[in-house]
Amino acid sequence: MSQSDAVAVAAAAAATDPSPAPAHAMPQPDAIAAAAAATADPSPAPPVVEWPEGGALTRDWVAGLESTLDWCSRHLPADRLPAVLPSVLVQRLVLAAAAILHREPNLVRVDPRPGQAVVVVGDVHGQLHDVIFLLRDAGFPSEDRIFVFNGDYVDRGAWGLETFLLLLAWKVLLPNCVFLLRGNHESKYCTSVYGFEKEVMTKYKDHGPQVYRKFLRCFEDLPLATIIAGCVYTAHGGVFRGTIVVPLKRSKKGKKGHKHKADSTVDPTYMKLGSLDELLKARRTVLDPPWEGSNLIPGDVLWSDPSLQMGLSPNKERGIGLLWGPDITQQFLRTNHLKLIIRSHEGPDARDKRHDLLGMDNGYTIDHEVECGKLITLFSAPDYPQFQASEERHNNRGAYIVLNPPDFATPVFHSFEAVKPRPAAHPFYDFEEVIDSDEELNLDAMS
Repeated sequence: MSQSDAVAVAAAAAATDPSPAPAHAMPQPDAIAAAAAATADPSPAPPVVEWPEGGALTRDWVAGLESTLDWCSRHLPADRLPAVLPSVLVQRLVLAAAAILHREPNLVRVDPRPGQAVVVVGDVHGQLHDVIFLLRDAGFPSEDRIFVFNGDYVDRGAWGLETFLLLLAWKVLLPNCVFLLRGNHESKYCTSVYGFEKEVMTKYKDHGPQVYRKFLRCFEDLPLATIIAGCVYTAHGGVFRGTIVVPLKRSKKGKKGHKHKADSTVDPTYMKLGSLDELLKARRTVLDPPWEGSNLIPGDVLWSDPSLQMGLSPNKERGIGLLWGPDITQQFLRTNHLKLIIRSHEGPDARDKRHDLLGMDNGYTIDHEVECGKLITLFSAPDYPQFQASEERHNNRGAYIVLNPPDFATPVFHSFEAVKPRPAAHPFYDFEEVIDSDEELNLDAMS
């Protein structure tokens, strides 16, 4: 019997044990350790993860967490994860990271020190083993290497919780060397459709609602964009429109001695390119549409896509955000004295439906080349999506970008294959029924 089989048997036996368990008892790893000891597998069950003594994370602790998450993904049924990774530990780590993220502005200025390179990562979608490979291949975050992650950590893949936790641990360890931006999937609606909510509930059962709420609150704290070395803009979807305040009519009559302030709203049809100052002032805590009023800019930043057609226009395919052309890329770069835009948001499934733009076979595309610089789409989840209804897969490679000093504006692309074989896992969403990409979302349900 393999170790994974022994673990499954032990879990099944525990589930059918007629003796009642205390109502608030945490799952114990004794059965797991016993099963591991009874086999010849050289990788025994790891100990229960505990917060480090003294309260400060170390590299060894984060490395141990990575190893534990990897082991659990290969040997434990999903609902046995709390035996090794207790919900109390998960919530403490999420809260510690959220406290750091909350203090960061919407637009984070990433200013490398002399000699520091910057690694930019696109969507990873719960593909834990590919993220572990990427971190090792690019070189772990350090005083010599900054990482900027461009959102979409969860959904679609089977290990969104583990993937996001690992990156949060790096953020807590090295807050000035790891930057986590928000993607459109870091929302209540997307996680309810594409699996992350069900994943948390499956893995943490009675504690699931509490753990899930902690993640949602952490999503609220994720910044929206970065400016790297003063010349590279990164955001999950891309650029955004400016806001125009439309004053409403004042009431003709009011109480004597009281001045009436005009109410105001923001016109969602306004199609002028927004400014970085507007981005800084935007309300980022909203997790779901309607993307209008004060939510307009975050909606554009998270959901917009490039186009080869000139100008700004509504993104009718997604029903949210913008489409913008090369002229807008040129205007955005020139106005803000930038040389490069790096965005993510589109995997091979989305690009299959967009014949005007290049496919995502290698994990990146150069979508606009203009006088002032370039617009790049970066996607870091290879062989995506993990669960697919059709037998014919995209077999795409993932990629990450290295920006080297002194100019940081010349991207070095690193494409990589998916880690195979993937451990067996069950999906947490109905991948046969759900739409292939984020297009054609049910906006009524989102509201």
